[in-house]
Amino acid sequence: MTEPVLRKVDAVTVPVPDLDSGLAFYRERLGHALVWRNDAVGQAGLRLPDSDTELVLTTEQTYAPNWLVGSVDEAAEAVRVAGGRIVSGPSDIPVGRVVVAADPFGNLLVLVDLSKGLYVTDEAGAVTGIA
Repeated sequence: MTEPVLRKVDAVTVPVPDLDSGLAFYRERLGHALVWRNDAVGQAGLRLPDSDTELVLTTEQTYAPNWLVGSVDEAAEAVRVAGGRIVSGPSDIPVGRVVVAADPFGNLLVLVDLSKGLYVTDEAGAVTGIA
């Protein structure tokens, strides 16, 4: 293998009971700026000021780092060949693809590619499309 599979931490997902209460805590009380909000998938992305990694509030997923990869399908195969296993996926998400894999030690690896682009938002942060 010539390139490492894991490129960077794309996001850290934090489960919340609903987006409004999550935003009340993380945005209004802790001061993190809203980057985007997608009610259709139960997620909102918040800015971490010293990084391009996002804090993603979620009503569906568990607490986990999301690793950016070049291609989810290739990364899943690399993890499998290296001795890991696929837990779920690969599957499509609005901005690309995702797979949950596990290393040989049982650690979950949420692998994400942004092959469809990034969210486009209006002035309030509501997702209006993908570019």
